[in-house]
Amino acid sequence: MTENNVASIGVDKLEEYQSIARILHNVFCFYPNEALIDSFIENDVAQTWPVFAESAPEQPGQFYLQRYLQQWQANQLTELQLDYGNLYFGPGEPKAIPQGSAYLGEEQVHFDVSTLALVDFYKQHKVEFKLDMPQPVDHMGLFFSVLDSSFQRLIGADSHTNKDELMQFIYTLLQKHFTPWASRCLALSEQHANTDFYLGIAKMTQAFINELTSTFNVLPMPRKLHR
Repeated sequence: MTENNVASIGVDKLEEYQSIARILHNVFCFYPNEALIDSFIENDVAQTWPVFAESAPEQPGQFYLQRYLQQWQANQLTELQLDYGNLYFGPGEPKAIPQGSAYLGEEQVHFDVSTLALVDFYKQHKVEFKLDMPQPVDHMGLFFSVLDSSFQRLIGADSHTNKDELMQFIYTLLQKHFTPWASRCLALSEQHANTDFYLGIAKMTQAFINELTSTFNVLPMPRKLHR
């Protein structure tokens, strides 16, 4: 990554990316609750979410999210939580398992070779997690947590060297560890979502990943997927 790459993004764009990554961390890591939905409505998330140039040409995810939030009633929470469990948690095997090892590992078990490679990558860059509830390190929600903190550090970096190192870290994280499988997970999310909330989120997340891939000039590493 070069100095021009860093300068071309701009602080406003990085702050936008950071805010989105923080929202997606919470959406994917935790069961939904009334406070989450109320905050989405209060902050008009569906209307203020950016439409990226790399968004899919079909109906954008914001449409589905807005439609869901407009008809939201508190008695729908159980249905929404069941949809989250069906997609990402269980009981039983989730329809869109949010861990990279489910897609990258032939045995489709947690903590496989791809997970160990990610752990080593994080150790090399001194990335640590303090979690309210444990998640596998290759959980989609944790990738967004790491991106959140990385964008924050990039905003506050005080030298071109530090900025270039952070840009390279984000590039490698996306290229080797996240984008090879994330789109498959999100495609399964779209296919199996029973609510417009998670249908919209899946589409919006894919558009965001497309945006990051474009901004950081990422060419996803080809990997055989086993799901």
